[in-house]
Parts: sequence; structure tokens; C-alpha cells
Amino acid sequence: MLEISRDGRTWLLTGPSSGYAVHVTGRDELVHLHWGPRIALADAEALAARPLPEVRGFESALDGHEEYPVEGGPRFVRPALSVRTEERRGTEWAFERYDAEDGELRLRFTDAGLAVTLHYRTRDDVIERWVTLENQGPPVEVLRADSATWTLPDRDGWRLSQLHGRWAAESRLVRSELTYGEKVIGSRRGHTGHQHLPWVALDTDATEERGEVYGCALGWSGSWRIAVAGLPDARVQITGGAGHDDSGLLRLATGESFTTPVFAGLWSDGGFGGASRAWHAYQRAYVVPDADRDRFVLFNSWEATEFDISEEQQQALAARAAAMGVELFVVDDGWFGARTSDRAGLGDWTPNPDRFPQGLKPLADHVHDLGMRFGIWVEPEMVNPDSDLYRAHPDWVQYQPGRKRTKFRNQLVLNLARDDVQEYLFGQLDALLSGAPIDYVKWDFNRSFTDAGWPGDPYPQRLWVDHVRAFYALVDRLRAAHPGVAFESCSGGGGRIDLGVLSRTDQVWTSDNTDPLDRLAIQHGFSQLHPARVMAAWVTDSPNVMLNGRVSSLRFRFVSAMAGVLGVGGDLTRWSAEELAEARDWVALYKEIRPLVQRGDLYRLRPPAGGLSAVQYVLGDETVVLAWLQAQHYGEPVPPLRLRGLEPAASYVCRETGEVHRGAVLLHHGLRPALRGDLDATVIRLRRI
Repeated sequence: MLEISRDGRTWLLTGPSSGYAVHVTGRDELVHLHWGPRIALADAEALAARPLPEVRGFESALDGHEEYPVEGGPRFVRPALSVRTEERRGTEWAFERYDAEDGELRLRFTDAGLAVTLHYRTRDDVIERWVTLENQGPPVEVLRADSATWTLPDRDGWRLSQLHGRWAAESRLVRSELTYGEKVIGSRRGHTGHQHLPWVALDTDATEERGEVYGCALGWSGSWRIAVAGLPDARVQITGGAGHDDSGLLRLATGESFTTPVFAGLWSDGGFGGASRAWHAYQRAYVVPDADRDRFVLFNSWEATEFDISEEQQQALAARAAAMGVELFVVDDGWFGARTSDRAGLGDWTPNPDRFPQGLKPLADHVHDLGMRFGIWVEPEMVNPDSDLYRAHPDWVQYQPGRKRTKFRNQLVLNLARDDVQEYLFGQLDALLSGAPIDYVKWDFNRSFTDAGWPGDPYPQRLWVDHVRAFYALVDRLRAAHPGVAFESCSGGGGRIDLGVLSRTDQVWTSDNTDPLDRLAIQHGFSQLHPARVMAAWVTDSPNVMLNGRVSSLRFRFVSAMAGVLGVGGDLTRWSAEELAEARDWVALYKEIRPLVQRGDLYRLRPPAGGLSAVQYVLGDETVVLAWLQAQHYGEPVPPLRLRGLEPAASYVCRETGEVHRGAVLLHHGLRPALRGDLDATVIRLRRI
């Protein structure tokens, strides 16, 4: 809901439990008024009537109070907007007007020929913010254009939460005191990156289920930056957007415009758990395509076969996967071109004639006859130097003239900002999806930008932005041409996960690390922002030969992976009859609880900290608990799990034991899971009666 003051200079956006207010002063200063619990318009107007705090000495009255600080004038905080022309640098804007339509508020400011429009839109309690620049004057160089600056209220003792990591160790949660100065996270790699998810949260004394939490998440799949500033007066501002520095984002010629990605914000008084559930609901309702459709149990052939694949071999795996109850069979790397290793073939998206003499259609038909859907792996934004594509078009890659072309994983990055590259990729992928009954595409991105140059382009910095936008446009175009095909985002695991890519894909590959114990911490961090509905998780072989050699039971591996979108990635030809039968039972159980896991409310009962950990999902009258015991010490009994999200006066029957429990007892005294020893796990299903 949007309310506007009579003078048209104070605006209040209201969600189910939160409010957000801004005001333009008589000097055309856009000041932040409120972000927190719901308030009335009269309250916002009372805040607008308050003068800015008096400052002395070297400080600025605007710093820490402006809604979107620009460069220039009496400001010393990090500017959200930095532009320059041949004559001058910075912005001296004037308020022109506001527009309100379909729940969106637009505040328009002008500086000579440059118009700056700030956009606001409420999605339940999430506020989406972004900025549009329109240039009708001389050419403007945009050094920095952040999507938003978020201002937090005066508090003592702020604490910062972030998700950090690396390849095979993504999305690990860390919380620390926010000291004075700036904390900057981001990616200089051309994609979202394994090192940080573009999300931060701040609190002073929150727990999992109580206390105020402020969170911000950026919807951008390229290089990005979020700066959290602890200002001298104890106020905090969070500024973020596309691009990793201020060296130049793009150039706007006369008549050109630029729109930043969305930087979304959320206030919750329900603790970290309440904030997560609000983020999850927002993404299922407004971000993820067809989020009301549960994702399929898949099998992926990579860990079973790697590059050594054939049609007959894939058919044998498909038969075992179908008998297990798998619903989607995915052929990973190695099906195309001269792809017998990672040294060749990328860019040549036609089936290898030796491995698939009649193309992919016979295998896809076989998979469909077994009752499963059929999927493939692609990496369209990359090319091997040993490929027909590179030999024909060596100028189609990102490179700096006169410099070596750096190779990672024996590949280079295609310059997707070029129109001819975009058209080539669409033609190749459209023909691929039209030539065989393909239901699913795993879209990978296994290399960061290094030599991001575009010889002949007058302003090569725009490559960083245009590549991402071309990637979005290519996926959107393919989805429109093939509406029945689902897409998964992958980047060497979790290297491209953000609200931008989630708005056009059905799920994401969380990490290349499939060790079930490591995955508990990765999934715990991931759940701070993103819902289980998009979190792909696989059961693979034991010992885990890829990372650590850890031995774990099939039970532990399945229950770990059942916390998201379940998949299987082991070599099924080596699984015993007993293992295949047990796996079939776990798959059947997952299908029963899948609606709760993928669409229910998540409660993190105990974090994965070395002992007992557990999560709970609630949907309607049903609830399910997944619990894991890492290690039992000294024969001590496993502690009870206090459940959440239940009705105290209701009764719940356990579907595993038939026991009936009172809701109040489960909430306050808990339920003790039957776990013992090391790496044990269980599933507990409850139904309200």
C-alpha cells in the first residue's frame, strides 16, 4: 500500500507488518524517514517535520540521512551515484515530480539533461528498489550507479550476517560485530561468485525466532558490490548494486537510458527465522518461475561417467534410475562435439556422432519410455580453443589486444555482449531443443572473467553489464520458444546464485560439494535467504572420492539431500541390490514430503554445529522434521527438538510411530529423535488431527 501526504512530498509504503517512508525537503533533499514496523502517514509526516540533527566541525547534516546520496555537494558518505561529463563531475539534482501507478512509486530528479528516477515497489514486506538514468544532454560517463542505499535506525551494537565461501564451500554463515567504517563484499569475477552471496542482514540482539532483522539482497548475476557503513553517529547505511568498483560502469549517449538491477530490502521482527521465511515466501510468490510446481527428483550422470559416456551406457543408468523412482534423467558433460575431456568441444553444441550416432533423440525417447523426463548439460557462454567455433571466430571471446588469453579449465569466455554471438548461441540451442524431446537444461558457467576486453569498442567496461543482460535475454528467449523446458543455473556449483538468475531459472545447483555432512552447513547458510524449492541437492557415492573420502550411510546421504530438491548423482551400476532397494524407499518418502519441503515454511531447529542439527517444514496440517546427528559423545542421550509453527491446542500424530502428541508439549518440551552413534539421520512426519 502507498500513501502520499497532501503536499506530495512524503511517501509511506506499507506491507503486512512493515512500513517505509521517505520525504523531499524544501531544498529538494531526499531524506529517509522510517524503515521498520508499520506506522501511519501522520507518523511519517511527524518524522518529516523533525529537523536534521545539528552537526559541527567537519561533518555534514545530510550524511546518514539521505535516501540515495549522490556525489557532489555537502556529502562525505559513499555516493550511490557518480557520473561525469566532459565539463564536470557529480550531481546537483532538483526534484521534478513523483508518479504512482500499480503499486510502484517513482521519484524523478533532474540535473541538466540527466534524469534520475528512484523506483519503489512493495511485495508483501519486501521492498524492491532500483534506479533509472535517462540522458537527454551531452554524453555522460556513469562511474557508479547503485540500485539503492538502505538506512537503518539509530541503534547500538549492530551485528552483521553474511554468507561467504569458495568453490565446494559456498554459503557459509558468519555473524560478527559491525565496527565503525565500511565492510565491503562483492565479486570482481563477472558472475555472482562463490565467495559471497549478494545478501547481508543486520541485527542488534536477534535470535532465530525473536528480534528485529534488516536484510538486503541484490538481484544481479554479474560483478557486484555491497558496502555496509558504520557511520560516526552510530547510523548504518547499506549501499549496493552492479559493478565491483567506480572505474566506470557504462557511457550514456544522448537519448540513452540505463536501469539498475533490483536491490530488495526486508524488515522482520521474527528473528532470523522469520526473516528467512519472509524471503522464501517472496521468492516463491514473485521471483521464481512456476514456484507452485514442485521440482522433480533427478538423476545426473556426471559423477557416474564424467566424460566417458555413450548412448548404451546412459540407457543402462536410465533403467536403474527409473527403477529407483527418479523422474528426470540428466546427461551431463561429454555428449557434444569433440568433448572427451575439458580440453575440447565447448562451443560446438551438436551431439558427438561417435557417441550418439542418431543424435540425442533415441536416448531421450528411451528415457521418456521409462517414464522419466530428459535433460542435458550445457555451458553456452564458454568456448575451448580446441573447437570448431573458436577456429572459425577467435575474435568472439573476451580478450585484450596484445595480451595473453588466460585459460581456466582450458576455456575462454565468449563475448556475449556481441550481437553475433548472441544470435549464434540462440540458433545452436534452439536447434538443440527443437531436435530432441528435451525437458530440462542445466546451464553451467565454469570460468570467471579475466581478460574482459572488447577490441574496437570505445568503452569496453560496458561488456561487464551487457554480458549479464545478454545472458538474461538469451535464457528468456529460449524459455519463450520452449515453454515446457525447465532451466537450472550452475556455476561450478554455487557461483551464480542471486535473485536475478532465480527470476528466470527453476532451481540452482548449490555446490559441487555433495558430501552430506559438509552440505548441512552449506544448506543452512543458503536457507538464510533462498527457499528449499530452488536448492538442488544430490545423493552421491560413499566414500566421497571427490573431496574428502568420508564414508557415510545411504540414510545420512538421503536425509541430507532431502532438505532441498532431491537428486541422485552416484554410479548406480555399482550400487548393490540392497542399496537400490533402500534408495527406492527414500525416493518414495521424499515424494510424500516434497510439498512440505519445497513449499512449506522452514524452521531451523538446531544449526549444524557438530552435534544434533535439524530443520522443520510446515504446510497446512502437515509437518516434517529432518534431523542429523554428526557424532554422539560419552553415550549421552540426544537432546529433544523443540518444534515450531504448530498449534498449541492441537494434537499431532506421528506417522512413523503412531504416537499422538500435544502441540504445546512439542513446542515447549520437544520431541527426542531416535538417533545414535555417528552420522545418523531420521525423518519424522506429523499430522494435525
